[in-house]
Amino acid sequence: MTLDLLLANLTSPALLFFLLGLFAVYVKSDLSIPENSSKFISLYLLFSIGFKGGQELSHEHFTWEIASSLLFAVAISAAIPVWVFYAVRKRLGVANASAVAASYGSVSAVTFVASVAFLETVGHILPGHMVATMALMESPAIVVGLVLLGLSQKRAGNTTQPLQSPLKTLIHSLTHGSVLLILGSLVVGYFANAKAAEGIRPFTNDLFMGFLALFMLEMGLSSGRQLKAFFSYGAFPLVVALLVPFINGTLVAWLSGFITDDVSVRFAFACLAGSASHIAVPAAYKISVPEANPGLYLPMALAISFPLNLTLGLPYYWALVNI
Repeated sequence: MTLDLLLANLTSPALLFFLLGLFAVYVKSDLSIPENSSKFISLYLLFSIGFKGGQELSHEHFTWEIASSLLFAVAISAAIPVWVFYAVRKRLGVANASAVAASYGSVSAVTFVASVAFLETVGHILPGHMVATMALMESPAIVVGLVLLGLSQKRAGNTTQPLQSPLKTLIHSLTHGSVLLILGSLVVGYFANAKAAEGIRPFTNDLFMGFLALFMLEMGLSSGRQLKAFFSYGAFPLVVALLVPFINGTLVAWLSGFITDDVSVRFAFACLAGSASHIAVPAAYKISVPEANPGLYLPMALAISFPLNLTLGLPYYWALVNI
């Protein structure tokens, strides 16, 4: 990891706007982004990255490497929640442990977006199939988290809280707005005529970084508002939120070398494994496990692990896959 690369990442507009959001909350500013505008920006980012990924994927031939990447993505998304759950359940309780495990097994679409932007700054373009890979990693972790919770409650004789079946949870996750949009945009981008798609290129490409900066500002504001509730749990969640991303990212950066030699793909896998969901998991657990405290698992993913990945994670994983 070179000092120049680290400094460039620390001074990126997206990260600086995230810090501005945190600062605004700290000084009790009335700065806010209207809810409708925030939702539009989120939809735009998912639409843009999905459509661009579909266009890239349309130029690729389906190979064993692509198939193995998709299988690898599902495998790590299902495996990560298992070790995280058993590592934290005694300190946080099984409901919270399930939510934390699902969060770190699932992925952050915004971290993925940031990793794509990072690759562009170092002169690499991520293959289009990695968008589909990222979307596939949303659901398995949620299903595994709920299964682990159900098994623990059954052993403890506590089955009073009804749980959704894994199949219903999977369907709900796949039809969640963020997942459906990025998968749908990927499909549209794949089948869209390349010449006709050029007509929306200024919207999907030229405006992307500006909208990303605004979204990061909103993420900073949201994170800052959640920090007080988070610290009421003591130091343990903080330690978990700092260590788990690097453990997962480092392990997957190494394992991905058995799947592909493409450093950009390995980097993306490491970033995805090191990220934590702050969209799909909270939405699913609000319905499936209401007793899990979002004031715990959401700040862990959004206020701690997310900025950690943006500042140190991206250049660290890039250095790791280039060893």
